[in-house]
Amino acid sequence: MTTNNQPTPNTSQASGPRMRDEIAAKWGKFTTQEIADLKNNSDLVAQVQSKYQLDNAQAQRDVDAFAKGRLL
Repeated sequence: MTTNNQPTPNTSQASGPRMRDEIAAKWGKFTTQEIADLKNNSDLVAQVQSKYQLDNAQAQRDVDAFAKGRLL
């Protein structure tokens, strides 16, 4: 059995910048500034809903499927 002695990174800090790059790749209508201004998943839902003219429930499902428990 191997042991990983490296500390586990804080998920919210580790996934933030990478997740923002993935948001840009998935939802190409966002500007860099709009992505930088996102504070949480609720902000992302609102932006997806607005940019892609989706109802709130569909935007929430899309973001939930994308985020899978990751923090923005």
